[in-house]
Amino acid sequence: MPRKKTEITETTDVPKKKTRAKSSPSTKKEKESIQQVEIENKAIVAEPSNGEALAPDEVLLASNLPEASIEPIFSAHLEADKEQDCKNKQQKHTHPKLGFNFLAQQTLADLRKIAKDIGITSISARRKDDLIVDILKTQAETMGYRFSGGTLESLSDGYGFLRPSGLLPSNNDIYVSASQIRRFGLRNGDVVWGIIRPPKEQEHYEALLRVENVNFTDPEAARKRPQFESLTPIFPDEKLILETERKIVSTRIVDLFSPIGKGQRALIVSPPKAGKTTLLKNLANAITTNHPEVILMVLLIDERPEEVTDMARSVDGEIIASTFDRPAEEHMRVAALALEKAKRLVEVSKDVVILLDSITRLARASNLIVPPSGRTLSGGMDPAALYFPKKFFGAARNIEFGGSLTIIGTALVETGSRMDDVIYEEFKGTGNMEVHLSRKISEQRIFPALDITKSGTRKEELLVSEDDLQRIWALRRKITNMDEAEVLNLILDKLRNTVNNREFLATIKAG
Repeated sequence: MPRKKTEITETTDVPKKKTRAKSSPSTKKEKESIQQVEIENKAIVAEPSNGEALAPDEVLLASNLPEASIEPIFSAHLEADKEQDCKNKQQKHTHPKLGFNFLAQQTLADLRKIAKDIGITSISARRKDDLIVDILKTQAETMGYRFSGGTLESLSDGYGFLRPSGLLPSNNDIYVSASQIRRFGLRNGDVVWGIIRPPKEQEHYEALLRVENVNFTDPEAARKRPQFESLTPIFPDEKLILETERKIVSTRIVDLFSPIGKGQRALIVSPPKAGKTTLLKNLANAITTNHPEVILMVLLIDERPEEVTDMARSVDGEIIASTFDRPAEEHMRVAALALEKAKRLVEVSKDVVILLDSITRLARASNLIVPPSGRTLSGGMDPAALYFPKKFFGAARNIEFGGSLTIIGTALVETGSRMDDVIYEEFKGTGNMEVHLSRKISEQRIFPALDITKSGTRKEELLVSEDDLQRIWALRRKITNMDEAEVLNLILDKLRNTVNNREFLATIKAG
């Protein structure tokens, strides 16, 4: 199938006079880079001489000098452009033989064959999107370029940076020009992949030379996507299967008594040391095992560094973390960009799951940085500080005709802090699924310390078959007046004596 021609995007007009950025860059290093090279100004790039030749990305950026000083700088760079053009003609670089559109139309078996042919190893366990990226990376290396990408953070000056690892600024960030952002209608949080060129003299960052895909779709299609806020939310109607191994009973219990669907807004209510982190890891592994089509993000806010390492080693998903030794501003910045990234993926009909640990700590960070509103809730919580955490949690939804954003967040209770209790009360009625962990059960060293009678899901009839629902309701009626620890022991004994949940439900009489 003929490959659709991809244009070099870093092209704009020559700036006629110097401009001054209206706001300061986000980091000191970015500020130094902008002072040397005015990134906001327009770029000059040589157009390809024919349909096959790949023109070098000769980006010429005006510095913050008087207008009379700019012309010699342009002349020197233009001479360098001519020399580079001659070198490129001799090297005869061509467009990639395999473009993203072509690869996206291939089956997984075909992609594995292509990957094997070009020398990629360890391909059997990789997903389709990951395999496409690996093929494009290998292909770009043979052309003398690098293929990379990351999450776009747009700055107020119009340009932006791709964050390849994590969502905070780093030395590995990739500069994206304002013209590229306008050309493809890129939005904050977009996952952008493309061909990268190394930094030139007086530049600190690599630059995006050509956009290959946006959110794992065609870049041209990204311009026509809808806004997240305009999508129609509906009740979750497709269940996420959480049952995996027989011995992992925590996910089996959640699957039975608090089913989670795509687009669920779930709250795990837990006192300290009740096993919420272990439950989150089990949920994450169940989702990646049973639903490889789901994009999993684990967001750890104000967490211990060793917990971040443990989560990264235990879960096959993207780990986004801001540890407790970082300022509250970084907690908020990471959470905001993670939310925007999830929204951008949902806009192109992807299913995304965010595991947030925890909503309580996110609200605490928000309380530290929001301007005082003059009102104070019990415990010292400013009502205005709850706006962003509610916006984050409220973004979870199942989208009509494709795409979903599932958020499973944890809320801390019984910590001795009145503020934590206020935060939980504010979020208590906002979710459509709750799982409660019990301090009383955990103190008896019964794990998972799930309080089954308090846990449940709204509109669970949309996720569970009628026959299974009747059996679960019959079991709930029997355990209503029992002690919570006694209930859990009863359920655990039955689960351990059955191979799976289907066999467990078969032992219960409906009605």
